Amino acid sequence: MTQEPYVRTEMLSEQPAPSGQTGIVKWMRVNLFSSISNSIISLLTILVVIFALYEFLPWMLQPSWGAESLRECLNDPNITGACWGVINDRFNQLMFGFYPHESQWRPLLAFVLMLVAVAPVLFDKLPRKMVWFSALYPFLGVWLLWGGTIWGPLMVIAGFVIGVVVHKVLSNIVGSLAAIILSVLVTILWWLYGVGSIAGALSGIAPIGIAEVSSSDFGGLMLSITIGVSGIALSLPIGIVLALGRQSDMFVIKLLSVGFIEFIRGVPLITLLFTASVLLNFFLPPGTNFDLVLRVIIMVTIFASAYMAEVIRGGLAALPTGQYEAADALGLDYWQSMQLIIMPQALKISIPGIVGTFIGLFKDTTLVSIIGLLDPVGLIVSIQGTSDWNGIVWELYTFIALMFWVFTFSMSRYSMYLENKLKTSH
Repeated sequence: MTQEPYVRTEMLSEQPAPSGQTGIVKWMRVNLFSSISNSIISLLTILVVIFALYEFLPWMLQPSWGAESLRECLNDPNITGACWGVINDRFNQLMFGFYPHESQWRPLLAFVLMLVAVAPVLFDKLPRKMVWFSALYPFLGVWLLWGGTIWGPLMVIAGFVIGVVVHKVLSNIVGSLAAIILSVLVTILWWLYGVGSIAGALSGIAPIGIAEVSSSDFGGLMLSITIGVSGIALSLPIGIVLALGRQSDMFVIKLLSVGFIEFIRGVPLITLLFTASVLLNFFLPPGTNFDLVLRVIIMVTIFASAYMAEVIRGGLAALPTGQYEAADALGLDYWQSMQLIIMPQALKISIPGIVGTFIGLFKDTTLVSIIGLLDPVGLIVSIQGTSDWNGIVWELYTFIALMFWVFTFSMSRYSMYLENKLKTSH
């Protein structure tokens, strides 16, 4: 007798995945306990974390926020750990330094507007018209922080407008490269000789502005953000230009780019900061008042640009030769191929290195305390010098470390988001 083969007449309904292949169980199996060695290391790490939290949390979770001095914390039997009253008492100082209390709304507004300005640069789903505000924000931010007449920033913006007009007028007469050089020279001459006198005259006619604040009053997290964000925003385009200059076939441009990069990378940042604070005045005309914070921003930008150039050069070197040949086959000139094909791919490859340089730059802003600027670390000495908080250490450093961690961790998370968004391998 022949047995009939079994043929299914209906489809099976969907079944849930095994519990060991989904959720937290799968994550632990893949990341923590994928092998015997990984399991041992994971268990040891968990024990170390538990021990650290067991020792640290009781010290941190103390009812000491209302204390007005270290002596009060030491004499209170309910406080056996951290004396957080110093953070409550000196919070404004840690945030703004010695910035006038009645004007602290200005750096707060500048910070909020900064977030609005960088949003269309970081996220492409926002309206592209917001980029215009991003372009105007540097002038608005400088005016809010330092104050003074509104005509100064407007005249600086006018310099860019004059440069663009000069380039458009001369590009068809003397050629593109010569027009760029001449427009840059005209813009620089306008900034050097036209901005001050014209802004002063307009200020006499219509005195529109806000109270000026000296750079010596800058401090705290506000100072670190000002220096860090300025260095980050300026070092990337300068680093791109230096990276392209280092790969240029023009001998003079390549020599200058290589010399600049190698010299700056061979000098410690603290040396450049001392140069900005002390030696630079010897090379300026007598009576010249060159703002110290501006000098520091320039030196930090120069330092970061040299490292950024090498990061981007690595991205350019990682591209296969076929990408350059494809750009040539399409009939694109040098700048078109860089803008449309080469540089977007090189920047995508270089994202981890670029963000790592940004994070290092932001943390290096604490070095300005060595030249007398009161960033959060520099303010610790000032706070410890008072009779109320003489001798307090760990609470201040813990709070400052947490502030910097929030910013650097946010940058690293955005880097991962951008890498996953631009991933084309799947």
